[in-house]
Amino acid sequence: MRKAVGRAGVLQVDSVNVLCRSHYLPVFARAGDYARTTLDRMSWGEPRELFEYFWGHKAALLPLSDYPLLKYRMRAAERQVWDAKLDPDVTAPWSVVVGMQRLTAERPGFVDEVLARVTDQGPISAGEASPDGVRRKRSEPDPDPSTGRMWNWQDAKIAIEYLFCTGRVAIAGRRNFERLYDLTERVLPADVLASPALDPADARRELVRIAARGLGIATTRDLCGAGTGHYPLPTATAREVIGELVDSGELIPVQVEGITQQSYRWHESTDRPVDARALLSPFDPLIWNRDRTHHLFDFFYRISIYTPAPQRIHGYYVLPFLLGDRLVARVDLKSDRPTSTLVVPTLTPEPNAPDFTEALADEVRLLAHWLDLQHIQVTANSPAAVPLTQALSS
Repeated sequence: MRKAVGRAGVLQVDSVNVLCRSHYLPVFARAGDYARTTLDRMSWGEPRELFEYFWGHKAALLPLSDYPLLKYRMRAAERQVWDAKLDPDVTAPWSVVVGMQRLTAERPGFVDEVLARVTDQGPISAGEASPDGVRRKRSEPDPDPSTGRMWNWQDAKIAIEYLFCTGRVAIAGRRNFERLYDLTERVLPADVLASPALDPADARRELVRIAARGLGIATTRDLCGAGTGHYPLPTATAREVIGELVDSGELIPVQVEGITQQSYRWHESTDRPVDARALLSPFDPLIWNRDRTHHLFDFFYRISIYTPAPQRIHGYYVLPFLLGDRLVARVDLKSDRPTSTLVVPTLTPEPNAPDFTEALADEVRLLAHWLDLQHIQVTANSPAAVPLTQALSS
């Protein structure tokens, strides 16, 4: 499990639970049938081995060894003057940016009040962190229309997420997957907190190294682009860091057929046969960059959970099936927990895909066992569903 997490570099956290929480799936894809309670312990228990940070790559779990690499980002958020131009090293979500601009003007001292409440009562949820208990009603107008309804947070949520960005509070655990915040010194090991912050330039180089080791061959955008890279960097900064790693021989410029942008190979990556079999979470590091997935696998993939049902083509929670070095099918999966059933509502083979029925049946069986589901039901009506049903019943 440690090897799988270390190689992936980042486990993206997402709230959708139609199959299971997404951060569990990349470890399953790489390590097989493991205990999810162990990953919970590594993430939020004792002894803790991972920590949660909002803008490593979006919301993510990262190895504790990476904590010093992100301290420069925390310091940037802490020193940010919110009525001035945004520091490029501040990687806070937009809701925090516009929220702090408003709170700084309208409610000076509010962040300190929230911090005091965490100090007195932590670990607590964002809803419990409000010092006055006042919450905006859904019928009231949004104070920050630019963030949209989904991300238009309550003031206490904005303040506590800002404190999270600065490293003054950390995620102590989760209650029904809701974050619980506490002072960082009460959450993370003392030796991790005492580790010195790296110089920002050194930290950026190490972050790109982590991404390069995990990806093998990648463009600048794949390595550290906004929304696509493991650890997003400003464009000019990314070019500078990659240039330094090319000069040191750690990144080797290469050209990949079908990709016009310059690509780079991690100097320790080797060309070897790939004999993989895995169902990939939509947020797996291998495929979260949809353009890279399209270029390398000739697999056009978009997540469908935000698509209205009549417009969905391949299902709701669709996992690409990796077999060998190809993505050969799209498998819509659902955990029907009341009946303890793993359901396959949709199955779509890729054009010219090799026969994958037995391999997929084995993987689906393993997935059901791992999720403690007693039954498997294929409700898909595509031609590929018939042999899968037969293989599962044999």
